[in-house]
Order: sequence, then structure tokens, then C-alpha cells
Amino acid sequence: MSDFLQVSGKTFLVMGVANKKSVAWFIAKSLEEQGARVVCSVRSEARKKSLETLLAGKPIFICDVEQEGACEKLAAEVAAAGFAPLQGVVHSIAFANYSEGFKPFHGTKRKDFLQATAISAFSLVELANALKPHLARNASVVTIGISSLQVTPDNYGYMGPIKAALESSSRFLAKSFSADSDVRFNVIGAGPLKTSASAGIPGYLESYLYAEKLTFRKRNLDTQEVANATLFLLSERSSGLNGTTLVVDAGLGSNFFDKDIIRLAMRPETPKAKAQTPK
Repeated sequence: MSDFLQVSGKTFLVMGVANKKSVAWFIAKSLEEQGARVVCSVRSEARKKSLETLLAGKPIFICDVEQEGACEKLAAEVAAAGFAPLQGVVHSIAFANYSEGFKPFHGTKRKDFLQATAISAFSLVELANALKPHLARNASVVTIGISSLQVTPDNYGYMGPIKAALESSSRFLAKSFSADSDVRFNVIGAGPLKTSASAGIPGYLESYLYAEKLTFRKRNLDTQEVANATLFLLSERSSGLNGTTLVVDAGLGSNFFDKDIIRLAMRPETPKAKAQTPK
């Protein structure tokens, strides 16, 4: 069988593995299945210990991107361990503090917004800067975004603008790196997924089930489908894509006026029974 993606024997850094349901894990597993060498980065020693069985045999580094200097430390450690040059990097990192539930966007707390921005968006900029000397000249950097940036989903709180910042940052990095390299930066705009992280978002399940009805096939994405698209962007087969977002949402974003959904939404409400009063 021909190696269409041509990633075999090449080294990729995958950041954000949390558990066997995470997007990063599906990507790491898929890369290995194609013969690539995978280096993983996780947030903490505790996370590393919890993943010992899942990531057995893979080099694992610690990088808490919320901490200043963490990306520089990771880059130095990866290079010192002999894993450079990297042919590709996967940035699958996001965090938002929903401990108080959702509030109107104008009620977003400064500290929550800045923390989420630092972890979910600016970390891509810091990571790219730190890893720049250790990337192959034609390396590919892929970050995981969302497909619904043009709408204002109630089920995502203040993360919508932050994911928009991530997507914009990827495009600016593509331009910035183009001055002296062929390194590419692209975004996977993923539709709703069934992951452990999404399960922690208040009200996510209802939105997930609603989104399923809006896909053309009436079935939501499998995480593996997002991993497959990511592998394409990581490979040289996608060399013509740079500074772009590849939407992977099974048609969700193009099907807002689905006739079945309209019919349900416009169905007359059942009249409430009038309360009986004694005569």
C-alpha cells in the first residue's frame, strides 16, 4: 500500500492529550498508525501519571502553557532529547472557567477571559516562537478550533471570541513565518464532539443533540474524522493550504434552514389546560 500522506518516519509533537476521548489522542494514535514518531506534551505531572498506560512507549513532556516560559522550556527539552527537527505540531489546548455557569457575555470576568485567552489562543503564538528553531523548514502546525465562529452560541460562553483569536493568530503566524520558512499554520474548524472536555460545558449535551439534527447526514462527527482531517493538514499533501481554516462539521454550518428543524420550531404550542376552579 502506498504511503499517500508521507508522514512515515517523521516526528510530530502533539500537545493536549488528556484522555482516550481527546482529539489530541486520536491524532497521536492515527499518526502512529501511519508510521510517524509521536512526541506528546501534557499539562502536568499528575496528567502524565494518569496517562502512563495510554501513552506507554511514547516520549512525554510537561508543558503548562499558562506558566510563562513553559513553551521555551518544552522546546529546549524536545530538542535536547533528539526529536528535532519536528515535521509538525498539533496544538489541541483550550480552557475556560465555567465554575459559575454561563453569564451574559458582557458579564464576563476579566481574569477568566484573560486566563482563557492565554491558554487557548496566545499559547499558539508562544509555542510557535519557541519551536521555530526546531521545526523542519516545511513543517506544518495545526490547531483545533471550532466551526461556529460566525454565530454566537449560547453553549460556549466567552470562548467564541477566544477561539476567533486563535484562528486569527494562526493566520498571522502563517504570514510571519513566511518571511524565512515554508512552515504552514492551519486550523481545523471542528463541529461539536463528544469529548470529556465538552462534557464539562453547562448545557452542552442539548446543543450537541441539536447540532446532530442540523448535519446533512443527521449524525454528528466522530472524533476520528477530525483526526483524519488533521493528518491531511500535517502532511505535505496539503502543501497548498496555509493560513486557512478547514471546516469539519458534516454540513452543520450550511444547514440552518433544514425543513425538519423549521417544522419542529414552528409547530404550534400545545395549549395549556385551564385550571379547574370549584363552582
